[in-house]
Amino acid sequence: MAREELYYGTEKNYGRDSSASQYYGESSMHREGLGKRVVDSFKRDPNFAMTPKGTLAADGKVFDVESAAQNTANSPLARKLKGRHLQMIAIGGSIGTGLFVGSGQALADGGPAALVISYTLVGIMLYCTVHALGEMAVLFPVAGSFSAYSTRFLDPAWGFAMGWNYALQWLVVLPLEIVAATLTIEYWNHGSVNNAAWVSIFLVLIVSINLFGVRGYGEAEFVFAIIKVTAVIGFIILGVIINVGGGPEGGYIGGKLWHKPGAFHNGFKGLCSTFVNAAFAFSGTELVGLAAAETANPRKSLPTAVKQVFWRITLFYIVSLTLVGLLVPYDDPRLLSGRNHVDATASPFVIAIENAGIEGLPSVFNAVIMIAVLSVGNSSVYGSSRTLAALAEQGQAPHIFAYIDRQGRPLVSIAAAAIIGLLSYLACSANQEEAFKWMLALSGLSAVFTWASICLAHIRFRKGWTLQGHTLDELAFRSQPGILGSWIGLALNIVVLIAQFWVGFAPIGWKEMSTKELIENFFSAYLALPVTLAFYVPYKFYYRTPVIRSHNMDLHTGIRELNIDVLIEEERQEKKNWPRWKKVYKFFC
Repeated sequence: MAREELYYGTEKNYGRDSSASQYYGESSMHREGLGKRVVDSFKRDPNFAMTPKGTLAADGKVFDVESAAQNTANSPLARKLKGRHLQMIAIGGSIGTGLFVGSGQALADGGPAALVISYTLVGIMLYCTVHALGEMAVLFPVAGSFSAYSTRFLDPAWGFAMGWNYALQWLVVLPLEIVAATLTIEYWNHGSVNNAAWVSIFLVLIVSINLFGVRGYGEAEFVFAIIKVTAVIGFIILGVIINVGGGPEGGYIGGKLWHKPGAFHNGFKGLCSTFVNAAFAFSGTELVGLAAAETANPRKSLPTAVKQVFWRITLFYIVSLTLVGLLVPYDDPRLLSGRNHVDATASPFVIAIENAGIEGLPSVFNAVIMIAVLSVGNSSVYGSSRTLAALAEQGQAPHIFAYIDRQGRPLVSIAAAAIIGLLSYLACSANQEEAFKWMLALSGLSAVFTWASICLAHIRFRKGWTLQGHTLDELAFRSQPGILGSWIGLALNIVVLIAQFWVGFAPIGWKEMSTKELIENFFSAYLALPVTLAFYVPYKFYYRTPVIRSHNMDLHTGIRELNIDVLIEEERQEKKNWPRWKKVYKFFC
């Protein structure tokens, strides 16, 4: 009898024919028809039963942290992501319109030096944050990841606020990105086809990819990431050639543009304004941690993916944007001429190519931008559906969202994301710009709050881990920047929030703006804060949730391997026999 049949009911073999398994006490190899199996795959997973909601007080209003931890640890999500999926999600997951187009706004606001400084600082922040997340996710690959860690290590009310904050961020991103994809099509058809038709095509495509389960999401992101990474590497090579005078037009450029028109624009406020663009560009980096619960072997796959974040930040962001600053002056009027945040004509990458006199490539980059937009839309369904399901499993969202079928798909949560995606048809409305401005505002700073919570949760986790008698040698993966890195990440996240508050309160050119425009600008830049407080404060008072103390933290529920100590020791002995080159390579990758 096949090995996978022997273990049915204990492993995540969802969707496989189970009539031949010992679990059901039968030996027949009969298989149902394809149609019947497809229909049955949508039925609820029979091996999952949520722990009943706890009633720790007479009024039943005290949040049950233990039940929440049990449910997220035992979630029936399918564990089908492989190492290559995680690596490409880590490398190319956040390469999108924030890099290709949004960097142009940052260049115009702050100049090339401010562009590189802001992206470097936010990159350091993300490096520390992702390593902190990786350490916790390797040890506890549970559903909901960072929102669940906030519930377990900080405060259930804060976990509730962070979970809904993150879910809302991705829910509104889906219609935004679908509309963005229709706008990239206009680059070629100039509006000859009604936008509603493209909205329908893209919405069906993205939802269909997610209905193939986590494996479908992983394969799609694998392909999307390869295309985006190839485009960035190609631009870096081309940018170096153009800079040294190898383009069809123009001679040696070097660092001339850093002297005239200059390295900085709008002074210190210009620098602060670029932080927001950088944070937006890096959004999605944390999806690696969210995917840990659906990874076949997170203990081996996740550390490699986390370490590659360093190379993505260095190569794809810092190097490419340094070249952009060398090739495009910050006062180029085309940087601010785009009609939207995906308009290829406003992309500094496209402008650099056009300045060099190269024809044809702008269309290629527009195609890359469209693929990047679809990639973000695909990730939005994945991120929102998994977060909603985890919130429901913790009793922090309607229980219907915890419906997970035999293929490990959170169907109701995916359906909810698809319904919100119908807002994409606002692309045909005359008020689309106003509607999408506020949806973009809702998702703007959400990622920064999420990153700050990850760093703080890691700091609290380390304290609880030490206080309860554990050592760092017991961790399967240890954050390279360590606890100091989490403090640095937390501090930099707070700096970004302060900088955004200042820029939102008194933006560049605020003296020429009316009071109404100033108010609208502030809330469009800082809407995530009142939304977060609107979730946190009522929940805190209703459930009277306590701050989780170090000695009360649950540091056992959710550890996947029961013999983790033995496995770690075996791996360490194996690593001692590695040649020096492999030790160096594995340290960085």
